[in-house]
Amino acid sequence: MAGSDQGLFAAIQAAGHDPARPFLILPDGRELCYGACLTGAGQAAAALVAAGVRPGDRVAAQVEKGPEALLLYLGCLCAGAVYLPLNTAYTDAEVGYFLGDAEPKLAVCRPERAAGFAQLAQPMGARVLTLAADGSGSWPAAVLAAGGPVPLVPRGPDDLAAILYTSGTTGRSKGAMLSHGNLLSNAQVLVEAWRFTAADVLLHALPIFHTHGLFTATNTALLAGGSMLFLPAFDADEVLRLLPQATLMMGVPTFYARLLAKPGLTRELVAHIRVFISGSAPLSPETHKAFAARTGHAILERYGMTETSMNSANPYDGERRPGTVGQPLPGIEIRITEPASGRPLAAGEVGMIEIRGPNVFQGYWRMPDKTAAEFRADGFFVSGDLGRFDADGYLAIVGRDKDLIISGGFNVYPAEIEAAIDALPPVAESAVIGLPHPDFGEGVAAAVVLRPGAAADEAALRQALGRELASYKLPKRILFLPELPRNAMGKVQKTVLRSRYQDLFTAVAG
Repeated sequence: MAGSDQGLFAAIQAAGHDPARPFLILPDGRELCYGACLTGAGQAAAALVAAGVRPGDRVAAQVEKGPEALLLYLGCLCAGAVYLPLNTAYTDAEVGYFLGDAEPKLAVCRPERAAGFAQLAQPMGARVLTLAADGSGSWPAAVLAAGGPVPLVPRGPDDLAAILYTSGTTGRSKGAMLSHGNLLSNAQVLVEAWRFTAADVLLHALPIFHTHGLFTATNTALLAGGSMLFLPAFDADEVLRLLPQATLMMGVPTFYARLLAKPGLTRELVAHIRVFISGSAPLSPETHKAFAARTGHAILERYGMTETSMNSANPYDGERRPGTVGQPLPGIEIRITEPASGRPLAAGEVGMIEIRGPNVFQGYWRMPDKTAAEFRADGFFVSGDLGRFDADGYLAIVGRDKDLIISGGFNVYPAEIEAAIDALPPVAESAVIGLPHPDFGEGVAAAVVLRPGAAADEAALRQALGRELASYKLPKRILFLPELPRNAMGKVQKTVLRSRYQDLFTAVAG
């Protein structure tokens, strides 16, 4: 693939974008053009060099979304540093683990966190600078003091570009090492698959500490030379105001559900949009169908993860099937296997999703044994996700391997139960988990959020589900909640539910 032997920043430079074309368009109308973006990245690289950062050194950042934060990321690419974005919700204890594990040379944080960061960074001798949401702080001052841009540090496809830590739901967080080749190959594939051009304007309301907003959205727009309407966070009213200026939007399912709650979302408002794309969490078939009915747009759902960026997608041209994440992207192989043995399974059978391609990460930072355990001998990465292909090659995600419920010796896949529950008229959304049960080992439990104004009781929902599901799949308890616990990317945190209700069945038995 052309340019795949380059570093990501070199490929962006080589694309030769119009320097006067807007790269970032802020909600207040201010713009950052491509010329200023590339110059700003070079200046950020100069500040990194002045701070003692050398190629391969890690640079941690826990900062608010804004142009300066994005230029810090690009400056790391330019300087050959390894970017380490940290969720803005992480506590000092969590940040302390990441800093201690990655041992960055420099950490950039919000001014109000400076004292805590300095204490956390002291053991590894990391320097701490600040960046506020308004663009002020000691980091921007360091960029100004560093003067002109420094030359680009050449990077090859195997050189690390970033370390992104996984959520750590099954143990301590793991640092996924992503190379320039990983990120560049994926951006190149997405430019082609989603028809990105310099004429596009992407509405960007995602955070930039995560692969979705930082890599899938930003890298793809940069490579194509498109513009981004750069919102600090998702706000449904602000999105509706700005949609007439956009040609496409990427979001998590929660974005689309909240837009559907707004009467201002009309077919006329979005008639000029090329495509709406969804990821980072499962999009319910009900939301998919409701959005299509309201707007005339079939949302393009795709499948990616921290370790691989994007793996598959529903087609740009062709049927976008609700409840599926489409077909493997060009150059990427996906197979379904029997989890224990790795034996390939036929279409229709549920098994482990395994992935191989230039998008697949380099391994887990300082965890060689964990890395070895996650790869098959032929190079396929064992994703931890369970899925199945249909006869037409569309992939459906059934759930995480760790979410599989074994109740009375039967395998129960939460996604199947959730789809049945979400299809019931009173239900807005649901989450199904397995909880310790004295007779069945695990009992199926469902947390349900009802639609505004809807009423339902446990017995009525169980009766309705009994017409759709085998008895062993039926939730033994249905809990009604005002909302489901979610992380910053909209993923339901089932670990929180399991912890909160772990004694649900044992308490009843006792």
